[in-house]
Amino acid sequence: MPDSSSLAPGYTGKTCIGDLVKGSKDGQPCEVFIYNVADHEDAYAETDSQGISYTAGVPPVAAALLVARGEWDVQRMVNFEELSAELFLTALDMIGLPTRIKDENGDRPWNGKAWSSLSL
Repeated sequence: MPDSSSLAPGYTGKTCIGDLVKGSKDGQPCEVFIYNVADHEDAYAETDSQGISYTAGVPPVAAALLVARGEWDVQRMVNFEELSAELFLTALDMIGLPTRIKDENGDRPWNGKAWSSLSL
């Protein structure tokens, strides 16, 4: 196997990470795909690494920034899901990994508003 870092300069295309959330709202089944896309060439130009490294590395940095700024200061051990998603997604966007939403209302950038705007 080649060293994966040797492959990065020639990568093209995009990588996607996300969550497909299925549930119900007002008694009706629905689903939402919340995701981020990174372009391999853009990521390499910025970090000398592939897009997948970008999508794996940026979220922990966003979380660390929120902790460092005291915005995620719960003074106890918690699950990630117990923390403010809005703060996290805003931080991701600010440091270069914007979030998108795909649901029955179409595919669009996450707009920083409350989750009530989603179809779930």
